[in-house]
Order: sequence, then C-alpha cells, then structure tokens
Amino acid sequence: MLEQFIPLLNNFSELQTASFVTNYCSFPESNEYNACSFSIDNYKIIYREAKVTPKKTGLFVAIWKRNEQGITEPYHIADDFDFMIISCVENDNKGYFIFPKEALATLNIISSANKEGKRGMRVYPTWDIPTNKQAITTQKKHKDFFTIL
Repeated sequence: MLEQFIPLLNNFSELQTASFVTNYCSFPESNEYNACSFSIDNYKIIYREAKVTPKKTGLFVAIWKRNEQGITEPYHIADDFDFMIISCVENDNKGYFIFPKEALATLNIISSANKEGKRGMRVYPTWDIPTNKQAITTQKKHKDFFTIL
C-alpha cells in the first residue's frame, strides 16, 4: 500500500530547511495532545502528540474535529489538509507517523463516502511489541508511515 504514497512522502521529506511554518492554529480543547494545524510550503498539516497509557501497549491519540454544530466528528477526505503527523515519545524513544490524507482514508482513519472515520486511535511505534492480534495488525498497517528520530 505504501508504494502509492511514496511520491507524497518524498515531497514532504525533501522540504528545504529554509521552509517556514505558516497558518499555525492551536486547538485548546485538545491541548492534552498539543493539537494544532499549520502549513509548510504548500502542505497543510494536522498535528497531534500521542499519549502513553499505563495499561496498554502503544500510545493513544485523539484525532477528532468539531463540526459547525460544535459536535465532534472524524476528519473527512474532503477536509483541506495533506498530512496528519502524530508524534510519539515514550521514555528515550522518539518518532512520528506521517500519514498522507489518502492513506488515512484507505486505512479508514478518516471518513470517506464509504465509511466513517475515527475520533481517536491507538498507534504502535516500531519500538512497541504488541501482543494481541488487532494491535499487531494495526502496527503492520502503520509501520511504513513511521520514522524513528
């Protein structure tokens, strides 16, 4: 599946170091996840920091937005963004997931015409060793979008 997103990932990773962050907007109600959006060059980014939870492997991240009525809902393929970046820090381990919007739709993380997306999810960086079947499957599906710092 990653093959179809490699050109997007290459473009994102090749941004010049002189690129500037613009259009920064924080989401105070999701401060717990340092939720914000911003642009780098022509790419629109949704950013979250995943949280360690004490009883489960992996990290949890809230990825919802509020609609015009103030109700929480998943992001949608029609929303104006290019990537969702999820930062992961656990003890001395640091890394991040860079999900292109199309990959998020393919993985049913954001909504599309076919399926409603998620308001939150668990992520499993490569340093985690999940033991249950669903977690193992999720880690395999997401691993190509993860980079260790």
